[in-house]
Amino acid sequence: MSGTGEEEGGGRQDLFSRSALAVFRLNGQYLGVAEELAGPAGVTAARWQVLGAVLREPLPVSGIARVMGITRQSVQRIADLLVERGLAEYVPNPAHRRAKLLRPTDEGFAAVRKIGPGHAAFADRLAETLGEEGLAETVRVLERLIAAMETVTGMPAEPATEPATEPVRPVTEP
Repeated sequence: MSGTGEEEGGGRQDLFSRSALAVFRLNGQYLGVAEELAGPAGVTAARWQVLGAVLREPLPVSGIARVMGITRQSVQRIADLLVERGLAEYVPNPAHRRAKLLRPTDEGFAAVRKIGPGHAAFADRLAETLGEEGLAETVRVLERLIAAMETVTGMPAEPATEPATEPVRPVTEP
């Protein structure tokens, strides 16, 4: 490259396209693995994802949607199904009269615990393939990409998970 702006921009455009395609492919792979892991617990990947968002603390549907980066309507549909199946319940929200909080029931926590052994085994296999530091670096790079996209798009930067530099508590999340 000669260093002209047009060529650099074209290189950046190619990198952006390649990163998008890689993320789409990775998303498909993660969803496939999540379906396999969630199946024995009798839930889908989407239901596990919503349950995982409220394991540490109850959240309103809008808060779950923000953390997951999907529409409130999608989360509402899944949350209602979780409540219908007895895996979660709506509880009053002291901060907002109409926006109830979603929290797992004992059955919801039990379903997530059933996923735990397969989740741990898959995490071990991935860490063996990438190496412990390689896996941690991958997480850091993905978190940087998320933060950069939030900056560029003007979306609020709310971390969906704990930073990779700190130990993650053993909660089985999707």
